[in-house]
Amino acid sequence: MNVVDREARPIYKKIKEGLDSLRKENSALFKELHKNKHQTLRLLVKIVEEIDPYTKGHSLKVYRYVMKLGKRLGLKGREINIIGKAGLLHDIGKIVVGHRILNKKGELTEEEFSVIKTHTIMGAKIVGEVKQLKESIPHILYHHARYDGGGYPDGKLKSENIPIGARMIAVVDSYHAMISDRPYRKAYSKRHAIEELRRCTGRQYDPRVVNTFIKMQAECRR
Repeated sequence: MNVVDREARPIYKKIKEGLDSLRKENSALFKELHKNKHQTLRLLVKIVEEIDPYTKGHSLKVYRYVMKLGKRLGLKGREINIIGKAGLLHDIGKIVVGHRILNKKGELTEEEFSVIKTHTIMGAKIVGEVKQLKESIPHILYHHARYDGGGYPDGKLKSENIPIGARMIAVVDSYHAMISDRPYRKAYSKRHAIEELRRCTGRQYDPRVVNTFIKMQAECRR
C-alpha cells in the first residue's frame, strides 16, 4: 500500500461521508449553511492551516489578491466571486496529503511529490460536493497547470485554454508562497519574488496576468 493509500484515501472517505450526511439533513439546515457560507469556507481553510501551519493566512491572502486582480483584468463581478472562492479554497485538497509530507524540511521523494500533486484533484472533488461551489472547480483543479503546457494534474491544457481563474491563482499563489517562510527555506524578498514571476512569464505564467499583478503591487507600495 503506497503513501496515497495510507494517508489520502481514509481521510477523503471521512470528508465525503461527512458531506453526504449534511446532504441528508433537512432544508432548514441547508438554508443556514447557505446563509453562513463565508464562515463555512473559512472553517475549511482553517482545517488546512492546522495540517500545514506554514500556510497560515496564505489562502486568505490569495483570495484578496485574486479579488483585486480580477477587477484589474476587467472581469465581471460574478466571475470574480467564483474565482475568489477558488482562491480561498485552492489548497483544500491538502487535507488528504498529510502533515508529515506537508511539513517535511528536507527534499521530497518522487513518491511524496506525487502525493502533493494530488491536492488539486482532491480539492476539486471536495469542493464538488458543495453545490454552491461547483463553478470554482476548474480554477482549483488547474491552478498548477503551466502556461506553456505541462504542470499538473494532467498537463493537457496550455495558454488561454487554462481557466483564467487558475492562471490568476497560479501567479498570486506562487508570489505569496515565495515571500513566506516554508519548512524547507526562508522567505524570499518581494523584489526577488517579482523577478521570479518575470523570469517564468510565458512559460509557467500568463504574461498578461503577471504584468497586471506586478503593476498592482507596484501601485500598492507607493
